[in-house]
Amino acid sequence: MRRSLKIAGWFAALAVATGVIVYQLNRIGEAPLDAQESVQITPALVAKGEYLARAGNCMACHTVAGGASFAGGLAIETPFGIIYSTNLTPALRNGIGEWSSSEFWRALHNGRARDGRLLYPAFPYTSYTRVMREDSNAIWAYLRSIPAVDQVNRANALDFPFNTQVALAGWRAMFFRPSAFDVESGQSVDWNRGAYLVQGLGHCAACHTPRNVLGATQDGAAFRGGLIPVQNWYAPALNAPQEAGVAAWSQADVERLLKVGTAPHATVSGPMAEVVFRSTQYLNDDDLRSAATYLRALPQQRVPTEKVESPSRSTMELGASVYQQNCAACHGDKGQGDGESFPALAGNRAVTLHSPTNVVRMVLNGGYMPATAGNPRPQGMPPYLHVLSDKEIAAVVTFIRNAWDNQASSLDATDVYRVRERRGS
Repeated sequence: MRRSLKIAGWFAALAVATGVIVYQLNRIGEAPLDAQESVQITPALVAKGEYLARAGNCMACHTVAGGASFAGGLAIETPFGIIYSTNLTPALRNGIGEWSSSEFWRALHNGRARDGRLLYPAFPYTSYTRVMREDSNAIWAYLRSIPAVDQVNRANALDFPFNTQVALAGWRAMFFRPSAFDVESGQSVDWNRGAYLVQGLGHCAACHTPRNVLGATQDGAAFRGGLIPVQNWYAPALNAPQEAGVAAWSQADVERLLKVGTAPHATVSGPMAEVVFRSTQYLNDDDLRSAATYLRALPQQRVPTEKVESPSRSTMELGASVYQQNCAACHGDKGQGDGESFPALAGNRAVTLHSPTNVVRMVLNGGYMPATAGNPRPQGMPPYLHVLSDKEIAAVVTFIRNAWDNQASSLDATDVYRVRERRGS
């Protein structure tokens, strides 16, 4: 009995010590809120905040289709359940009308709400922590200027134990530390501004970095590409020439892709199309230049060449038949496309990615390039989900990944089924 009590005491002491450590780790970098702080809201500050809110693509998550802007309520699916975005309008009861600029800054920088609750990283404070205080103040001023909508915030629907603050505190203790953006003296002004935008407000690493089983981005793997959880789109590596690296592109082409959504070497689709539509097309020329400068300067990694077996003759023949009947009219008999309206498939990195997820999703669900000032009426691709069987989709995707000097892995109907049912690939 005495031995059991002793062991229980040790476990209790360990639990207390762990709790203290976790608590302290969650308080790193938190300064006391300034009760006397005062930000003078001016038209210029509001305009700056509106611009920065677009650069951070805030509306995309905090607005339901057909609903009031920034009123929240969008369901964000995660592997651990559903998180609903919150109301960012200046409503006093359900919005942020009573938040001070210091409390708003703490949410971005430390991931903590006004009432002290820890925020889930679906709100990407792991990136926003780099946002400078003056920019946070500007966004706060802008959100204070928009119409107040007293829409009640929906409760999250997360699985246990992920729905507890204790579990979230443990996650943060392991994977989050507040940080500030540090200017690198050896780099140009454009490079530093681009790094600030890409690493902070743009939160590009949130999609383009692989994640571990607990949903945290992997250390040392920034921009190396990864499957976006639940959405089941592969965000290609931004630092690999075989994927989405742009080190060999011209400055003008990178800027055009961010501004228009299409360039001689690529067109955006899937989640990136929404980023261009809602965010990057509105960047001013200086910030476009800076973002392109930084992306072109990312150290390139060489992804090992994947050894693949040649597709079977029967698969290629079926794929060629499906392609001629459904795809050649737009993409050309030899996959050459027509410039920008219909992208080339021959030599297209998006087609030959080691993960065929994106190509399969495009065939299944179709899609549009973003409507931008430079491309206001983009051509769309129809969905083939109810037109082609899984076997036919597997065959045509295998065909375009291996025709016209393309070379990539083959697919079968099971691979298509997995993508269709959101089971990865």
